[in-house]
Amino acid sequence: MEGPVTKPSGEGSERGKEGSVATMPKRLEEMQRDLWTYLLLVWITCIPYSSTAPFANQILSRAKRGWVWNQMFVLEEFEGPDPILVGRLHTDLDVGSKNIKYVLAGEGAGTIFSINDKTGDIHAMKRLDREEKAEYTLMAQVINRDTNEPLEPPSEFIIKVQDINDNSPQFIEGPYVASVPEMSQVGTSVTKVTATDADDPVYGNSAKLVYSILEGQPYFSIDPNTATIGIALPGMDREIRDEYMVVIQAKDMGGHMGGLSGTTTVTVRLTDINDNPPKFAKNFYDFVFPEDLGLGKPGGKVKATDKDVGENAKSIYSIIGGNEKGVFEITTDSQTQEGILMIKKPLDFEMQKHFNLTVEATNVRYGPTGPYKDTTTVRIAVEDSDEPPIFTRPTYVLEVHENTAINTVIGVVTARDPDATGSPIRYFIDRHTDLERQFNVNVDDGKITLAKPLDRETDMWHNITVTASEVRNNSQISRAIVAIRVLDINDNAPEFAAEYEPFVCENGKPGQVVEMVSAVDKDDPIQGHYFEYRLVPEMLNNPNFTIKNNDNSISILTKHDSFRRQKQEMYFLPIIVTDNGNPPMSSTNTLTIRVCRCNKEGTIQSCNLEAYVLPIGLSMGALIAILACIVLLLVIVVLFVTLRRHKNEPLIIKDDEDVRENIIRYDDEGGGEEDTEAFDIATLQNPDGINGYLPRKDIKPDLQFMPRQGQHSGPNGVDVDEFINVRLHEADNDPTAPPYDSIQIYGYEGRGSIAGSLSSLETASSDSDQNYDYLREWGPRFRRLGELYSVGESDKET
Repeated sequence: MEGPVTKPSGEGSERGKEGSVATMPKRLEEMQRDLWTYLLLVWITCIPYSSTAPFANQILSRAKRGWVWNQMFVLEEFEGPDPILVGRLHTDLDVGSKNIKYVLAGEGAGTIFSINDKTGDIHAMKRLDREEKAEYTLMAQVINRDTNEPLEPPSEFIIKVQDINDNSPQFIEGPYVASVPEMSQVGTSVTKVTATDADDPVYGNSAKLVYSILEGQPYFSIDPNTATIGIALPGMDREIRDEYMVVIQAKDMGGHMGGLSGTTTVTVRLTDINDNPPKFAKNFYDFVFPEDLGLGKPGGKVKATDKDVGENAKSIYSIIGGNEKGVFEITTDSQTQEGILMIKKPLDFEMQKHFNLTVEATNVRYGPTGPYKDTTTVRIAVEDSDEPPIFTRPTYVLEVHENTAINTVIGVVTARDPDATGSPIRYFIDRHTDLERQFNVNVDDGKITLAKPLDRETDMWHNITVTASEVRNNSQISRAIVAIRVLDINDNAPEFAAEYEPFVCENGKPGQVVEMVSAVDKDDPIQGHYFEYRLVPEMLNNPNFTIKNNDNSISILTKHDSFRRQKQEMYFLPIIVTDNGNPPMSSTNTLTIRVCRCNKEGTIQSCNLEAYVLPIGLSMGALIAILACIVLLLVIVVLFVTLRRHKNEPLIIKDDEDVRENIIRYDDEGGGEEDTEAFDIATLQNPDGINGYLPRKDIKPDLQFMPRQGQHSGPNGVDVDEFINVRLHEADNDPTAPPYDSIQIYGYEGRGSIAGSLSSLETASSDSDQNYDYLREWGPRFRRLGELYSVGESDKET
């Protein structure tokens, strides 16, 4: 058996920088030793197969397979002038016979691998790359050269591509970013990196990687086998340096010389821990607070800085000294981390001018040794301000009896100027709270007096606001509420509690209760109401009714049972009601008691006299009265209809010879000068119509005017223009001219006009109210007409 031939390792390509010509003989020696080892294994495998072949032939009666072969190997990346011999195939049938032919089929047969059909030598025609394909499966067969008939069944074999170190390690996931808390202990794991090598991890050390740090010492270290990066230096402080760049190298061949390498970077950031306390920039802060600084308004700010970041740098502020009276408070601004000083109680320059506060800033998060804090001193000087007057009380409650005399003093309000200057005070009432001006206040001493009598029954309480201002500075104003309670006096007489409508039945019995009567009083005495009831003196011996006193009320009782509607339909019972006030007040209230017809149960059936009289029959006088009313009503209706018809008659007397009969319709729109049908022009040519004076027939003028002699027309009497001008002049000087409708028409309005009829001749009444403003919206031609009608209406009103 002949094994495959290997290529010299000195001709390998694409090695790392650390491979050199001096190492080539040693590498070639190792590769040859490995190749011979594989060949020995092939030989050991093939000997048993060859020795047992005849025995198998005898027992199984099958053709003897006489191949001398097994797996073949070829080095990757081999390049040379001639194809590289991979191996030789041989069969026992090949005893020098020339009719035997070797045939190769399968992956790469004929393209990558070729076989000598006579000797069975297999050659690699191309350079092979194990990382692309590590092995090839082929089929070998021996056939008759002349007939191409197979002499043995085909057999499968494998050609493996032997690896060389031609790939450097790669960090697929790099570059890396990692973080670790500052001040971590030595050995604390930071992160882990991973490199890969495309070479064969089984054969040789081509894929055996070793890790090391090229940059980043002495701060970090790395495990050469696991590639775990850890802390190598204690006390790494983020506030000094917060970021490190570490360069990691991965080298194959177990890190030996000649191996290939790859690098990556790891950015390590130190995260913050609370290892720094807050620190005030100054030991003393000085502020000036105006005396009139509003409650809750900021007066000053302090700030403690912290080298830490985020939550570790946050602090809260508190006052731990100098604020025994609780005048000040401090809050923390979450955005700026400043302490804001404010006042909780008003400042008083006259009472205390200086304050010394101790302010403390404490980290929100605890550090390794507990909470970090710092203190500072804040000195506050109170600045005097012109303060408004101060009332002795914010609210005053005064009492006054109703009907107290005007100008009576009901109380006093007092205010003072808190400033050292002590300005005089003037008092005023805010009239928005005393719209009826029922009270006055003395501007100098604050005495409140009555301006009008008060009535408790109208308003029991009055709330007014009194202002106090400084004489020297009117802008400094204070206000106080004055609540005035009106006390009651007995100034209202009692009266019945309701509008009673009592009745008595005709068939009632003596002593029957007609009505229960009670009284009310607008006054409100302290001891409560108690009323006394009695009949008026002239009714003490009333034969019909009597009263019975109950608990603060009375009952009306009947004295007999002979009540009849025919005799008397109503009875009036005056009752005097007196209260228990001081002085007592009384009033007389009259009950109107009706007599009604009732059933046996006492339910009213009728209280009207007519219901009892009508069934008997009507008297002659009643019938005559009814007939007279009917006749009178008929006369009124006839007169109304007659007047109505008289008003509907046209006011103009139609005459065949009257020019004014040519008014046919008011809503016809003419055809202009060419329209000769709607107007008889011959009538205007009548000299009599020019010279004659036609009296107005639509109205009765108040004054009688003499007829005016019109100017004569020309010889033919056809001067229409002059005729119209004369009529126009007469109408202008006639006080009875429009706005009353008349026959003075100078144009013809044809059909279809949107204005409709402007005449009121056909209206039911000439005195009806009408608004002529809409005429002005129809254009300039109707505006003048509207003005005339408006003037006419105003003249009538005058």
